[in-house]
Amino acid sequence: MIVTVVSVSDGGTTTVSVPEARRRLATDRFLLLGVELPEEDEGPAQGPAEEPVVRQLGLDDEDLEWFGRPGGSPRAEFLGDTAGFVVPVVRHGQVHHVHALASETFLVVVHWGRRAGLAGDIRALVRRERPRDAVAALFLLLQEALSTFRRAAVQALLQVEELEDDMFEARRPEQIYRLSQLRRHSAVLHHTLLPYLQGVDEVITRRMLSPDFPVERQRLAQEFQRAARLVLADIESLQDASRRAFASYGSLVAGEQNGVINRLAIVSVIFLPLSFLTGFFGMNFEFLTNRLETRDEFWLLAVGLQLVAVVGPLFLLHRSRIWRRLRDDD
Repeated sequence: MIVTVVSVSDGGTTTVSVPEARRRLATDRFLLLGVELPEEDEGPAQGPAEEPVVRQLGLDDEDLEWFGRPGGSPRAEFLGDTAGFVVPVVRHGQVHHVHALASETFLVVVHWGRRAGLAGDIRALVRRERPRDAVAALFLLLQEALSTFRRAAVQALLQVEELEDDMFEARRPEQIYRLSQLRRHSAVLHHTLLPYLQGVDEVITRRMLSPDFPVERQRLAQEFQRAARLVLADIESLQDASRRAFASYGSLVAGEQNGVINRLAIVSVIFLPLSFLTGFFGMNFEFLTNRLETRDEFWLLAVGLQLVAVVGPLFLLHRSRIWRRLRDDD
């Protein structure tokens, strides 16, 4: 477990030992603490004899058993004077979860591995915004987590639009596979973010109704709710764009199938009369066997009628809309 302290003055970080972090949590007036645990695929965060994170940091509470444990679902809840969150974050196309615990004097952020963390982003935000207390720093963290979803949604939306443009130039099978991946990605973003925002909105609304909730924090909460609605709208726009791209792909396939059917219809128009004439003159009845005996009669009926049957439909097709439509499609 790596514990770092983020400086509010310049956004720098200092690595400290667990006992030092525990002491500063109990004494400092305002402390931003980051805890990095091994990634989940590298093994459990705590060994058999290792204490949970909350107990090591001196924050042991029955209601905080979930804090610092991997695999938790998104949540938001107030525990007296402490607020706990499991915040979803999008990193490298995957959704990770960051645990945050805030009170009046500290903000503790737990993440697994460097890829899932917000350490660099939080340092930049703290250096730029200079939060006055831990609650303001918490809202910065929540806003930055929303920004990762916004960036992921916008990037995926641009990819869907590029694929849709490419489809109209040249349709390829791999495009539908890529569209399926982007549509699945949009569903994961929506499925992850929506329950989290609903939980956070419920908790924030309940706190805002309290008369002792400060006005400055009400403003921060309202800004977060407004940003959350915008991010959710971006993800829904991504879902609509992916559905539209699938519909466009289906329309292109249907158009190509219509062209094939039209060509088959032209072939049928040409060969059906020929098949009829062949079948008719292949019958063994008296008129054909006894009367049609000369070469001129053969050329007139056997060949002349077939030429008329071929040239006539081709001339009619050439003068019709179907021929022009096929020529324009080509």
